[in-house]
Amino acid sequence: MTPKTLRLGAAALAAATAVAGVALATVSTTAGPAPVAHAASTTKLFVAPTGADTNAGTAAAPLRTPQKAVDKLGAAGGTVELAAGTYAKQRIVLSGRSGVTVQAAPGAKVVLDATGLTPAADTTGVVDVRDSSDIVIQGLDVTGFRTTSRGRTPVGIFVGGSGSNITVAGNHVHHLGNDNRTQEADDVNAHGIAVYGTNGQKPITNLTIRGNEVDHLVLGASESVVVNGNVDGWTIDQNDVHDNNNIGIDAIGYEKVAKNPSSADADRARNGRITGNTVTRITSVGNPAYAGGCDCADGIYVDGGRDIVISGNRVDSAEIGIEVASEHKGGTTNGIRVESNTVTGSAWVGLAVGGYSATKGDAYDVTVTGNTFTGNNQNDDGSPEILLQNMVHDSRFTGNRITATGDSPALVGRVKNAGGVAKTANVVFDRNDYGSPVAATQVGFSWNGAAITGFPTWKTRSGQDAASTYAVRSN
Repeated sequence: MTPKTLRLGAAALAAATAVAGVALATVSTTAGPAPVAHAASTTKLFVAPTGADTNAGTAAAPLRTPQKAVDKLGAAGGTVELAAGTYAKQRIVLSGRSGVTVQAAPGAKVVLDATGLTPAADTTGVVDVRDSSDIVIQGLDVTGFRTTSRGRTPVGIFVGGSGSNITVAGNHVHHLGNDNRTQEADDVNAHGIAVYGTNGQKPITNLTIRGNEVDHLVLGASESVVVNGNVDGWTIDQNDVHDNNNIGIDAIGYEKVAKNPSSADADRARNGRITGNTVTRITSVGNPAYAGGCDCADGIYVDGGRDIVISGNRVDSAEIGIEVASEHKGGTTNGIRVESNTVTGSAWVGLAVGGYSATKGDAYDVTVTGNTFTGNNQNDDGSPEILLQNMVHDSRFTGNRITATGDSPALVGRVKNAGGVAKTANVVFDRNDYGSPVAATQVGFSWNGAAITGFPTWKTRSGQDAASTYAVRSN
């Protein structure tokens, strides 16, 4: 769910505050990165819109229904290859399966159009994988799965339960979602690609989500691409996520997704990588789930996850570029490395770290290094490029290039300490390359709720950035 991130705008920098378009070049839907072949069986069945389910499933006599082919493989598994065309009102369900690949034929545009299908109660995927291992889903165009019902969550590609060695690669998931317009309803949800580790004893492991395009989704209170619950060991890599009305990529913990977890960690997405993705035009403006005024969708978000690398991504025109926080009291987000990302054009801040209120969880062991944050705060309300919220501790922000723009450029802001000394200690900024269009003596900062004007004053009063530099520049 989208965080209600604390805004630190011009008013916060003026006084001591207490607390508080046009799509990019698309990823090919037929020539995505080749996954490791997991299928143990050499059996291969063919499906075509012009086939017949009474056929043998050979290239010359293909089946008509993808699910018929999946079922026909049997326990030994194998490959189902779909010929070009539209498969209307058809889903693909794998439950308790092993060694199954479902893929588009080379060069084929294969459309699973779920228009007219009614999502079941709770969470349902057009492609729905549960308690399965050694699975590949590749090269499919998934669209049209919609509802207006609260409590029904349509998903393009869903993986749930437990399992291992699951690859979702080179698919295009688009134009689907939950169109219910109830204001501020947290039971109005949808996802593009979602992985829910619901087995508290057995995680989903060795998961790869790579080279997919995920766009034009109506998500309610949910996320475009998400790993949630007992998911341990995963990669979200080289995806193009754009033009959606809530969070782009999210790794979540503490939502009680995992049933009867063996430990608190068993309900957290962990040991993951979010790398090389492009996330653009992510905004919850107009999303009725946030009618109270929280237009604050993250491009990339870690909420309660641990031991996650966020590296080499480009985030442009989100409302918050990257956020590292925990929405759950007593929960933590920790072991997070944010490195070598480029974040531009965010409505508010480029990076937010920490709980959005003093009653939420804390963020620690967060390392932010080698990133470029520039031209964020497009709202031009004085919000900083980097915002430290509540209960941020034992974290480092070093070696970043940070450029504020607008009429009231601000570089770093930290709200008034909340949670006691231990929850706010050992935060280090240093060796950063700062810039803005105004002189060093005019640029804005805020530390522990107190506004600071000027880079030299910032270093003196905050005790930070002793080896950092400042230059007048616009980008």
